[in-house]
Amino acid sequence: MSVRPLPSSTPAAQGVDASGVLAFLDALDAAPDIEPHSLMILRHGRLVASGWWAPYTPERLHLIYSISKSFTATAAGIAAGEGLIRLDDPVISYFPEFEADITDPRSRAMLVRHLASMATGHESDALFEARDRDSEDLVRGFLLVPPPRDPGTVFAYNQPATFTLGAIVQRASGQSLTDYLRPRLLDPLGIGEVAWLRDRGGREWGFSGLHATTDAIARLGQLYLRGGVWEGERLLPEWWVAEATRTQISNTGFLPGEDWQRGYGFKFWMSRHGYRGDGAFGQFCVVLPEHDAVIATTADTWDMQTLLNLVWEHLLPAFRPAALTGAEEADAALAERLAGLALASAAGRPAPPERADAWSAGAFTPDGGVCGHLPKLTAIDLTPGTDGWALTLTEDGHPLRLRIGDAGWTVTEGAVPAAVSGGWTGPDTLVADIAFLETPHHLDVTCSLKDRTFKASWRTDPLHSLPLRAMCAPRPSV
Repeated sequence: MSVRPLPSSTPAAQGVDASGVLAFLDALDAAPDIEPHSLMILRHGRLVASGWWAPYTPERLHLIYSISKSFTATAAGIAAGEGLIRLDDPVISYFPEFEADITDPRSRAMLVRHLASMATGHESDALFEARDRDSEDLVRGFLLVPPPRDPGTVFAYNQPATFTLGAIVQRASGQSLTDYLRPRLLDPLGIGEVAWLRDRGGREWGFSGLHATTDAIARLGQLYLRGGVWEGERLLPEWWVAEATRTQISNTGFLPGEDWQRGYGFKFWMSRHGYRGDGAFGQFCVVLPEHDAVIATTADTWDMQTLLNLVWEHLLPAFRPAALTGAEEADAALAERLAGLALASAAGRPAPPERADAWSAGAFTPDGGVCGHLPKLTAIDLTPGTDGWALTLTEDGHPLRLRIGDAGWTVTEGAVPAAVSGGWTGPDTLVADIAFLETPHHLDVTCSLKDRTFKASWRTDPLHSLPLRAMCAPRPSV
């Protein structure tokens, strides 16, 4: 599926000071707890800056976590515009098979708009309790969790609320979210492949699990910035955009961080500047109507507030009211910098020749008998080859075969795209950094030849408890 490129421009022509973007990149380099993966900046409908930190690339799908919610809400907005759903309908009306089970008056009073605004009356995320109440159907489990407050009176970031919203769209349309969105949103926006995790019944999660490119994030933000119109065609009802991007419920005090206290719309957070879709670990779709700009990022960081702080500190001042003159040198410097972005690779040297036979003589087992982060990861094997070493991780009997080269990042394509860097830090120690390229996450591995054991730990713990063979975009099995 071909993707039409976004119209592009030099930063200066759109009133963007390239030196401010360079300062933002410098600040990211200096932030030890932020690992950026991509950046796209649109101004006045033109792409003025974009870059991917190798080994990440523009065409690569990336798990965007809760920006998935913004796509689900967009599907709901389209469905509402088509008359398939109504915001003031009781949620239970879409699931008549649960009518006899759901007796709590607050659950029965919950409306579709409460799902969209995280105002279901629950005071905390009901995901785990909902799964406990019904492990097969999350909607039923969620509706069986009685809200302690009246719907519409309190904010709680509640995963099954968004799942249920997505389930309503899927039921009303008779299609998956992706199939419903393909002709109505994805194709008109020029978004290519996307992939969504599904539950046991085949429903796409809605609240998370969407894998998409940074370009897709940027296009969604631009659609909202333009009030739901794309290239002269209205894709979203104007009223929906207005409602989704204004405060529907106060969220003061619910989460730490200044930009998580500004109100919540329909799956969009209000910010100190503009509004945004959020995904864990630094996936952002920042929409700035006052600057006619969109900023899309993917990253791996726990410190999302600092990443936003850097956006406010460096990128906002770069947006000027008119085109800049005499900025050719800064524009060229930024273009060169963006073209050369790369993550630092793990330190290590090639395998010591005198120890090569010993390193390839057998499997490494978990230090202490079990890998605490990945209890089913039971063995790591190394095998020398003509282009480096094969690194095989065996989890629950399933091997994941990767490669580690002599320098930099070595990318292994296939079912689980991954990049490995590192090497030998001594004759008896191998260190490997494994980046699962369709997610934000890295696995750090250390193998010890002395006792033939390994240690493995996630740098940031994935929010979905998936095996290594599923640390990628879900695709239909051939």
